[in-house]
Amino acid sequence: MTISAFDLFSIGIGPSSSHTVGPWRAAARFSALLAEEELLSRVARIRVELFGSLAATGRGHGTLPAVMLGLEGHDVETIDPDEKDDRVARWRASGRIRLAGGPTLPLAEGDIVLTHRMLPEHPNALTLTALDASGEMLASRTYYSVGGGFVVEDGAAPLRGVTSGSTGVGFHSAAELLDRASEDADGIAGVMMGVEVAGGRTASAVRARLLAIRDAMRGSAERGMTRSGTLPGGLEVRRRAAEWFARLREEDPGRDPAFALDWVDLVALAVNEENASGGRVVTAPTNGAAGIIPAVLDYALHYTPAGLASPDDAAVRFLLTAAAIGSIIKECASISGAEVGCQGEVGSAASMAAAGLAAVLGGTPAQVENAAEIAMEHSLGLTCDPIGGLVQIPCIERNAISAGKAVNAARMALRGDGAHHVSLDQVIETMRLTGADMHSKYKETARGGLALTVGVHVVEC
Repeated sequence: MTISAFDLFSIGIGPSSSHTVGPWRAAARFSALLAEEELLSRVARIRVELFGSLAATGRGHGTLPAVMLGLEGHDVETIDPDEKDDRVARWRASGRIRLAGGPTLPLAEGDIVLTHRMLPEHPNALTLTALDASGEMLASRTYYSVGGGFVVEDGAAPLRGVTSGSTGVGFHSAAELLDRASEDADGIAGVMMGVEVAGGRTASAVRARLLAIRDAMRGSAERGMTRSGTLPGGLEVRRRAAEWFARLREEDPGRDPAFALDWVDLVALAVNEENASGGRVVTAPTNGAAGIIPAVLDYALHYTPAGLASPDDAAVRFLLTAAAIGSIIKECASISGAEVGCQGEVGSAASMAAAGLAAVLGGTPAQVENAAEIAMEHSLGLTCDPIGGLVQIPCIERNAISAGKAVNAARMALRGDGAHHVSLDQVIETMRLTGADMHSKYKETARGGLALTVGVHVVEC
């Protein structure tokens, strides 16, 4: 089913949608289940086991504290990042949690079991088990974090194409989307608006929420441009966005188009530095790729006639169009780095951003589809090999490079008439197959590629 824009764009905490936001939501769902079944008072111990990629890079991606915060019932979308940091520090000092506002239980970070064996259903899996004082199991659930913060319970439904915001109408391929867009005066954005309205929201509510998403993206970038120092985790990666912003503001106070790509780079870096520090970002469609769409949207609002004339209208068109492309990719392939490598994260975000920019530039549906195809085609094969299991190198710079790629793809597509040899559907299927063929060590395990060759041989730091 077509996936809602508000499932693809959700506000959360860094550094990873699949390794932080997803496990957090899974743990919160489990604690809510215990409350609903009136089991809280009987729980004496919680057993947590992380599998596959969650085990391999969970420490660097914040998975372990995310599970704790979810079990305590904190909301990943609304918790203050400073409050989150304070709570994690207290947990590490005490080794105890308060389960969903109920009993206080022992659960130290070292108690969480890391099992590098991958479950067959998905590389990102966790099992949560509640036990009573005698050791008898009260409840146990296995969840899969399938990318972008999406969580699927074992046995509940097929993994692919599942979302809380699906509707009974929509499209399931780029070809079908183009057919529908040809009959809609607002093109692809109009089709996606129709999906959202069919899901029970009014058009004005959809618009207001999309603008709130835009503002949240802007807020992440602005925070990233004011913070200096080094990123947490042990690599001592220096934050650059604040220094770049100070220099660029002095060199280009009037936003001269000659500096356009410098601003694209800056926004992408700022958002991803904020993400890497565990700050608040918009999952778009993942946290590891969270800087691409905000950076290209910033370009659309400052350097296109439509963006300058009516920034709100341009932002809504951009985000609806991007979401339509993201829905197809999520349903037909994957946005999970642990499943298909980084082509599924930054490749998907670049494809979505290119489509959004092409729409704001006045492209036809065929040109918009072409822009999305170009950006994805030239992201094929990208591995996910974070050094030290941290969403820092190469992730931060890769967002800036991929944002520039999206801008280039949109401008290339607008030079043509929409006709091209490789369709978006074909390149999405190629991405899926390439991910299936890719060696598992290149899929968010920190056991291959740059994670080894730069001399940092520690997965969990």
